[in-house]
Amino acid sequence: MHEYTSRAQVWGLSCPGRVEEVSRARRWTRDILRGSPMAEDAETIVSELSANAVLHTASGRDYGTFHLALALSPRVVALSVTDAGATDAVPKIGHPSEDAIHGRGLDIVNTLAHRLVILDGTQGRTITAELFAGPHRAGRPW
Repeated sequence: MHEYTSRAQVWGLSCPGRVEEVSRARRWTRDILRGSPMAEDAETIVSELSANAVLHTASGRDYGTFHLALALSPRVVALSVTDAGATDAVPKIGHPSEDAIHGRGLDIVNTLAHRLVILDGTQGRTITAELFAGPHRAGRPW
């Protein structure tokens, strides 16, 4: 293989910061990963991260947007959601009480993902969840 050739594939989607766009993000993820045993976990992760972007950041205000990236390689599925930031809320993995209404989303993502990375920047926040392919899946993540 040539040193500059990559077997990774990358998709991107920008969505208006509206709640109904969360279902579009789920569908987009499901369509890309159709047939993968990681599709269901990936769909749940994208749903949680997209909902957090819309509900807890500037992405859900006025004409805000959030952006998704899905990178697929033979060993990793990486799902990133970038929001518009600009809130006092800091994403945290918590363990809310059983009667709490909110606070489980990032905990769910952390449970499903093999690795979770949160990057804060001046233009927003990017949360990336990675799902690693098992060693028995030679050459493809499914």
